[in-house]
Amino acid sequence: MSSSKTAPATSDQTRPLEVGTRHWRVVDIVVAAVLGVACGLIFWIWNSIGYAWYSAMGALLPGLGGIAAGIWYLGGTLGAQVIRKPGAAIFVELVAAIVSALIGNAWGIETLTSGLFQGIGAEIIFLIFRYRAWSLPVTLLAGAFAGFGAWANELFIGSTPNIAKSFGYNAVYLVSNLVSGAVLAGLLAWLLTKALARTGVLSRFASGREA
Repeated sequence: MSSSKTAPATSDQTRPLEVGTRHWRVVDIVVAAVLGVACGLIFWIWNSIGYAWYSAMGALLPGLGGIAAGIWYLGGTLGAQVIRKPGAAIFVELVAAIVSALIGNAWGIETLTSGLFQGIGAEIIFLIFRYRAWSLPVTLLAGAFAGFGAWANELFIGSTPNIAKSFGYNAVYLVSNLVSGAVLAGLLAWLLTKALARTGVLSRFASGREA
């Protein structure tokens, strides 16, 4: 009688990266750049729509405007979900920020700092899970932490740092950024990745095998 045992199947949602797959391929760089440009265009469009929503919510309750900010964090979560390589969240979010700034917005060079902090926020979560977990809960957490990165950036950096504002404002702004990041960056990135995978365009990526 054979004593061999069948290894349990591993879900794609928690599949470890195979040996060598942490290295970026040319296709990874190209697709990450394309995602960055696409997200940058989305950011540029959202600059008007999102800021109007931001202002309206802030008028209801100081700090609540953060509930509209999650779309600006989408690059990091979407990039990481699709590429699934270390640094993807930072790369895509930063490229998106550069594109948004180059097209023109109200924040100028500060957009790059925001993009960096937001990308780092999302990246930290995927790093904590050692780039092995790509489930919805992990992506929601990454989106929320991108929101935390944005909140931390605005707390200390910029022409008018939020640290000069009240504790109440910053508490509300933190919570609204976390919620917005989880939903508009986390959930949306997860859904978009699933939708793209079903079309077959991600066939060269691990994320494309989950359709």
